[in-house]
Amino acid sequence: MLSSFQVAALQMVSSSLLDDNLYQAEKLIREAAESGCQLVSLPEYFCFMGHKDRDKLALKESDGNGKIQNFLHQISKKYAIWIIAGTLPIETDDPNRIYNSLLVYGPDGQRITRYDKIHLFSFSKGAESYNEAISIQPGKPEPHVFEAPFGRVGVAVCYDLRFPELFRAMGDIQLLVIPSAFTYTTGQAHWEILLRARAIENQCYVLAPAQGGKHENGRRTWGHSMLITPWGEVQNVLGEGPGCVSGVLDLDYLRQIRENLPALAHRVM
Repeated sequence: MLSSFQVAALQMVSSSLLDDNLYQAEKLIREAAESGCQLVSLPEYFCFMGHKDRDKLALKESDGNGKIQNFLHQISKKYAIWIIAGTLPIETDDPNRIYNSLLVYGPDGQRITRYDKIHLFSFSKGAESYNEAISIQPGKPEPHVFEAPFGRVGVAVCYDLRFPELFRAMGDIQLLVIPSAFTYTTGQAHWEILLRARAIENQCYVLAPAQGGKHENGRRTWGHSMLITPWGEVQNVLGEGPGCVSGVLDLDYLRQIRENLPALAHRVM
């Protein structure tokens, strides 16, 4: 197992134009790969941010086939890089709803795994209102982990961040990746503190790519994509606008943290 691995969280301000979003995504992936990153993650809704909840239905793809999935296959292979793509619309049995799916591709272009978001966000305060259940069907309520060259990686999406039992159920993980599109209101209040808590309580690195800026549909997302250490320190962060937040996973440092404070070994529940 490797002792270090360079990773990046890619921040975007996605629009309703699929081709433009894919172009912007490749530009960021190329930048990260050329700087030495071996694994990158795109934010939630990287491929599309529509004007209405159901706009995403027009872009839904069957599992394993479609323009967005073909793009991810080709780009991961082109740059020989691990890509965690969160998220894109995958069809369900209900024609009026999709799965909000995170896909992982290896550096050979092969798909490693798929995770369908299980917690659906809703929020209402004054004129600001969201309800993902209008157009999204939740996935199966189970933790999702895959093996990478440096260890085990747990994946979740945005609103999942508020449910710590999901991450405890992942067991021993070295990295947690949480692509998101936090609203400006909830992000300003809770984004960083929740991410740091997940890193501290699971004694792992946390990579959090996000949407960050004012979108053409009028929505404003919080951004602040970041990489957090197992000690809960923010290693790197980007406030607003598109860009790349990179850093190194130091697995020797992670092991030292766990040896110095063996909290995971002290669990009794």
